[in-house]
Amino acid sequence: MTSTEVGTADEVSTTTARFDIEGMTCASCAARIQRRLNKLDGVEATVNFATGSARVDHPAEVTVSELAGQVAAAGYRAIARDQQSDAAPTHTEHESDDRDHMAHGGDAADLRHRLRVSALLGIPVIALAMIPALQFDNWQWLSLTLAAPVVVWGAWPFHVATVRNARHLATTMDTLVSIGITAAFGWSLYALFFGHAGMPGMRHGFSFTLDRGDASSSIYLEVAAGVTVFLLAGRYLEARSTREAGAAMRALAEVGAKEAVLLVDGTERTVAVGEVAVGDRVVVRPGGKIPVDGVVEDGRSSVDASVVTGESVPVDVGPGDRVVGASIVVDGTLTVRATTVGADTQIAQIAQLVQRAQEGSAGLQRVADTISAFFVPAVLGLAVVTLAAWLLAGGGVSAAFTAAVAVLIIACPCALGLATPTALMAGTGRGAQLGVLIRGQEALERAGRIDTVVLDKTGTVTTGVMTLVHAVGAQGVDADDLLRTTAAVESRSEHPIARAIVAGAHDRLPEDLPAVRDFSSEPGRGVRGTVDGTTVVAGRLTWLRDLGLTVDDATVRSVADAETSGATAIVAGWDGSVRGVVVVSDEVKPSSADAVARFRQLGLTPVLLTGDNEGSARAVAAQVGIDEVIAGVMPADKASVVERLQHDGARVAMIGDGVNDAAALATADLGLAMGTGTDAAIESSDITVMSGDLASAVDAVRLARATRKTIHANLFWAFAYNLAALPLAAAGLLNPMFAGAAMAFSSVFVVANSLRLRRFR
Repeated sequence: MTSTEVGTADEVSTTTARFDIEGMTCASCAARIQRRLNKLDGVEATVNFATGSARVDHPAEVTVSELAGQVAAAGYRAIARDQQSDAAPTHTEHESDDRDHMAHGGDAADLRHRLRVSALLGIPVIALAMIPALQFDNWQWLSLTLAAPVVVWGAWPFHVATVRNARHLATTMDTLVSIGITAAFGWSLYALFFGHAGMPGMRHGFSFTLDRGDASSSIYLEVAAGVTVFLLAGRYLEARSTREAGAAMRALAEVGAKEAVLLVDGTERTVAVGEVAVGDRVVVRPGGKIPVDGVVEDGRSSVDASVVTGESVPVDVGPGDRVVGASIVVDGTLTVRATTVGADTQIAQIAQLVQRAQEGSAGLQRVADTISAFFVPAVLGLAVVTLAAWLLAGGGVSAAFTAAVAVLIIACPCALGLATPTALMAGTGRGAQLGVLIRGQEALERAGRIDTVVLDKTGTVTTGVMTLVHAVGAQGVDADDLLRTTAAVESRSEHPIARAIVAGAHDRLPEDLPAVRDFSSEPGRGVRGTVDGTTVVAGRLTWLRDLGLTVDDATVRSVADAETSGATAIVAGWDGSVRGVVVVSDEVKPSSADAVARFRQLGLTPVLLTGDNEGSARAVAAQVGIDEVIAGVMPADKASVVERLQHDGARVAMIGDGVNDAAALATADLGLAMGTGTDAAIESSDITVMSGDLASAVDAVRLARATRKTIHANLFWAFAYNLAALPLAAAGLLNPMFAGAAMAFSSVFVVANSLRLRRFR
């Protein structure tokens, strides 16, 4: 897939290409491919070992073929994804399986087959070596017969990868494994055919540490066979577990409708969903999936949108209501006019966001990948030094060989490469199932550092749906005349308060509203326009005073009473005087108080930020348990408030849903957008909560922190394991066979630890 991003006049347009990479077996493979791609001018590549994929941002003059050629030059194969595969979540399950099998260098079915045969042949070899009572005359030759297919055919993927990388003067974990297995098997052949190990009646003891006996009498067939079996088991379990970690991504790819019922001139026709265009009308019957984002034109039904929002309770919809693709119609039949199709639908955008997050890497993982890239050559050197040190110290050839092989086997850095991507896959995938979209590891890292959460009031803490309460006319002004005139001037505004006043006027007044001329608005202050030949202003009381309108005491009391109750007062005036107050109210969401309490339990200090007046803001804050209130803030100043808090030492998370929150979301250390809000807010955020429930924002922070904690635990295990195990191996305190088992276990442990995120509630 490629997508073009056009910059400013001073910027160069870039194209994003995605590839599936065949042949990667460890993090050092990914790091080498990434370094090679990034050497090209203007190219910025991220190669993910766990997903077997690469994302490459490149200038237009660098072709996809050139990028694939660079990957081939490194010894791997890059398969460019086509336009469809990234534009919309339409992959088949078979295609998803193929991509999963590419991870870790092979097909899971092939690994399973090699593992079964190798285990069947290898376990008797291990048993004969470990239990002297089973050793009959010439038992060693039976061991050779059983071990040879395991070492040659079972370990064939390791050998092939080693040779391929050697051709490019490169080393990976397969190099360590192949050399270790080959060395153990080769020494055994020498001892059997040219030493004393092949003599009838030979007995072989087993030790958890090194063997200091006669080198020509020692065979290591159990090491060669055992390491192969353990590593095949580890790689197979990695492939299965990584597939499970990406299950949510595949579920997103499969969740959309495959067909749509088009309604054309009263006739229904079933077509593939890709044939539906914006403006088309589609019919969805009970149990069917809505194939597009759109607006209901006819019919009423309950709609289950849990796949997008994470909310399990169906929502009632009717004519004029918006619906999202992949939602399920529970009852009734709907006719929906398509407003967004294909790659632009919400479910497709969610899939792309999750995919982008899973492809990324940052912070500690980049350090881990760098270490992995240089780790293998260092381990080869350490194995040579270990061999030489034991020989010079007089430890004997057998002990020296055993210690060197143990160093080779124990040091494979596979767990380092799996630590972050598997946790990121599991965490972001689980988030997608819950309606929480995490944009990448940077968001996870910032989520762990925040100590203050700034909450926008309207649409976040409250429902955001304003309703008309009443109108209070000044002395001599009829309340209906006040409402009629105020609603007329507000009818040209898109502000939620204006829409509430207009809707209330239509419900309460029998006649239509008069026309408005010369309309203008002052963001955060109010509106003005000419109604029936008179200039009318409506907005904040302070603004009308600044304009020089006369304000009576009754109006001041009405405004104060409204603000004390948590409502919003819109003051209207004309002909030099204030003519009354129109009161609207926005209800607090039922879950907001509990969400604020849970934010406190997470150690976060809640702050209410709003453009509303102080009284209204404090009334809402009191209902939900917030102590700190910043009210009367102009839309353009919200980002400045966030900056001021940061300057005072706070690490700020901002939660909002409107266009006027976008700048503050981008400025905050962590931006959380409510998905029921605007696209601008969502695009400016680090985490998006698809439902409008503030409690889900708490869960988003908890999930981000849990994912970050898992990444840190994985990296700690991977680093600590190698740091602790290498000295033991070099000191001869670790049998190579157990070193292989421990190395395989470390990778499986990291992946299994990541999979715990799938059970997040």
